Amino acid sequence: MKTLLVLAAGPLQLSAVTTAKRLGLRVVAADGSAEAPGMALADKAYVIDIRDPEACLAVARKEQIDGVIHICSEVAMLSMGRINEELHLAGIDAATAIRATNKAEMRKAFERFGTPSPRAIAVQSAAEAQAAARQIGYPVIVKPGRNSGSRGITKLSGDEGADALASAFDYAFHESRDPVVLVEEFVDGPEFSIEILVWNGRPRVLTVTDKETTGAPHFVETGHSEPTQQPAEARAAIEGAAVAGVKALGIDWAAAHAEVRLSSRGPVLMEIGARLGGDFITTELVPRSSGIDMVAGAIRLALGEEPDLTPQHEPRGAAIRYLRHRPGRITAVTGTDEARRMVGVAIVEVYHEVGEVLPEVTSSLTRAGHVIAEGRDAQEAIARAEAARDMIQIVTRA
Repeated sequence: MKTLLVLAAGPLQLSAVTTAKRLGLRVVAADGSAEAPGMALADKAYVIDIRDPEACLAVARKEQIDGVIHICSEVAMLSMGRINEELHLAGIDAATAIRATNKAEMRKAFERFGTPSPRAIAVQSAAEAQAAARQIGYPVIVKPGRNSGSRGITKLSGDEGADALASAFDYAFHESRDPVVLVEEFVDGPEFSIEILVWNGRPRVLTVTDKETTGAPHFVETGHSEPTQQPAEARAAIEGAAVAGVKALGIDWAAAHAEVRLSSRGPVLMEIGARLGGDFITTELVPRSSGIDMVAGAIRLALGEEPDLTPQHEPRGAAIRYLRHRPGRITAVTGTDEARRMVGVAIVEVYHEVGEVLPEVTSSLTRAGHVIAEGRDAQEAIARAEAARDMIQIVTRA
């Protein structure tokens, strides 16, 4: 029996544990919290700092693992790369992990490969950010050098003044896992994610996901749907940009989650994670829309095996919509039972209870809940998800 190490065992990573068990693997889970739901389901669990490569490597050696995986997050990517390199396992190495998480290094790799991406300058002070913004030209995006989930992102038009840029720098620097901030040009147009599995140096695109966000200034994702409703020519261009980015980063024997904007000058590659996408895209939407178990595919890659991408059902639509709320203390939550009974609604989750305080939505961590729905196509899935979302009322008071 092969042993898989799962780095992180929280709600977003739970499917890695359950899928690995279903595949007949021995599962070792590691997380910073003993209460993470995947810990109780694993054959063995370790409470460690998964951001510490040496601690993770020690567990990997002790358990004589055959593969390691970290899904829907970037927190432990460097640890995963170190383990793969030291133990000669399939998956990304340490250098690739850096390129796929450090956005400054990512931009350099895209530039070397000739992949269209935003012009960006890495800075370490507010003064440097001011100079970078002047050099690039407004509007600009200020973002952490290493993080995910829309954390620390601000769009500036140039009319806000020097204090606004300094505040945006401080916000991004505070959220960055590396002591660097990126100032980059703003790219117009709708955004998409592209879900990919890579082995033998060949990226296989599984699907393209349409995105919804809050827009400026923070661009927090509020919904996703599959398959994309873009015409075939646009989809091909989006996929082409993503595949080029995967090759530029050197990702192999791993999943990849690319983000592309279809701008007025064509597709522009925003970033790529060498991992499964979060927001329940790859764990829920991909299998529901395409019939392909992407989590199982990524696990097979981590073990050095080719995945089975045979669809288990005919293509259909799938969508997620995040719940709306006003900041304040929750006084009531209504409509959840009614939403669950609606046709096509598969999942309804509210993350908070009455009495808790909800902040303004500035990152994925500050959203209040979600609904997932299916349909004959993306349009029907979206309509069902939005109807269920609108049925649920989160009442707050300041």
